[in-house]
Amino acid sequence: MKIGIIREGKIPPDSRVPLIPEQCASIMGKYEGVDIVVQPSPGRCYPDEAYRHQNIRLTEDMQSCQVLMGVKEVPVDQLIPNKTYFFFSHTIKEQSYNRRLLQAVLEKNIRLIDYEVLTDDRGKRLIAFGKFAGMVGAHNGILTYGKRTGLFDLIRMKDCLDYAEARQIYKRMQWPPMKVVLTGTGRVGKGAVLVLRDMGLREVEPDDFLNNSYDEAVFTVLACADYAARKDGKPFRKQDFYENPAAYKSIFGPYAAAADVMINGIYWDNEAPAFFTKEDMQAPDFNIQVIADVTCDIAPVSSIPSTLRPSTIPEPVFGFDPSTGTETPPYQPDAVDMMTIDNLPNELPRDASKAFGQQFMDYILPELLKPDSKVIERATVAAGGKLGPHFQYLKGYVEDVSA
Repeated sequence: MKIGIIREGKIPPDSRVPLIPEQCASIMGKYEGVDIVVQPSPGRCYPDEAYRHQNIRLTEDMQSCQVLMGVKEVPVDQLIPNKTYFFFSHTIKEQSYNRRLLQAVLEKNIRLIDYEVLTDDRGKRLIAFGKFAGMVGAHNGILTYGKRTGLFDLIRMKDCLDYAEARQIYKRMQWPPMKVVLTGTGRVGKGAVLVLRDMGLREVEPDDFLNNSYDEAVFTVLACADYAARKDGKPFRKQDFYENPAAYKSIFGPYAAAADVMINGIYWDNEAPAFFTKEDMQAPDFNIQVIADVTCDIAPVSSIPSTLRPSTIPEPVFGFDPSTGTETPPYQPDAVDMMTIDNLPNELPRDASKAFGQQFMDYILPELLKPDSKVIERATVAAGGKLGPHFQYLKGYVEDVSA
């Protein structure tokens, strides 16, 4: 098997890699018959020379590779027909902005394996950048609050060599009293909690968060039962919430009245209730001033109605005016500041790439080398010009010629 690490083509560019140089060398040393080549790129967090140093061949020509690995979506005009691709396609939730990408994948007879749906038999994801998205999202949410209020100044994560440097900076910070609410207990949530704890914020229980005032910086973590309830008044059951999200309503309102900063790290189902509406954001008791939306589903189909678009690493924040429902410049008194970067791990690219590549080596490559793998089958969005068996629900999405 010949694997090609492709150059990232999406704009704005991403500097992460699916396998770092040492991991490429390790794979080739361990698996006889597996060859890895790398397409040159000036923008990677691990430069071309680092791959050369590990005796990994660099070449523009990817035609001889059976498997091509990237990180973000591959531009349609860069897709090579009849290949197997690994990347985050952002199509499995019927994202309208990537409909043409999936159509092209089918037209070009590409086997698309989406990292986001590589799972074990219990449905647990085997590979993800989520922890690092949560880490950077939490950092940026606190940073944005500092810029908005003028109470402190925090360096950008992207300007640190790695997370170890960021931790040293946290030790020197003095935080004002502020209340931070974090939604999500998965990889993203755990990454955010790691940063908030390293910053020195104190974790409190949700009830205490609602009922007490504090002279220090605190945060609370909400599970599903804290922000959603059955519409019919029946008891909350997590499995039922996952299976019947449309039967639930939001009960997030008290947290919106209590918090200064919201960090949103849930995986949101399109049928689940949003945390609040645009009208709720106009209420006098809506207190949230900064929303770091790591989930970054774009409104109107989103858990946060003010996530109008993804922001970027160069320009991470925009304002949202609840009275008009429109975007404003950031840090305006009557607006909510939105941090909605959709490639957050790219602010910690070396740490994130190393962890991601290790997961690929541990869990995915052995499956890829099998003649038949349920793990690979479950993640095959398309193959042979057809949607994969687990993605037949996308048929209407790819056939929507009116879009």
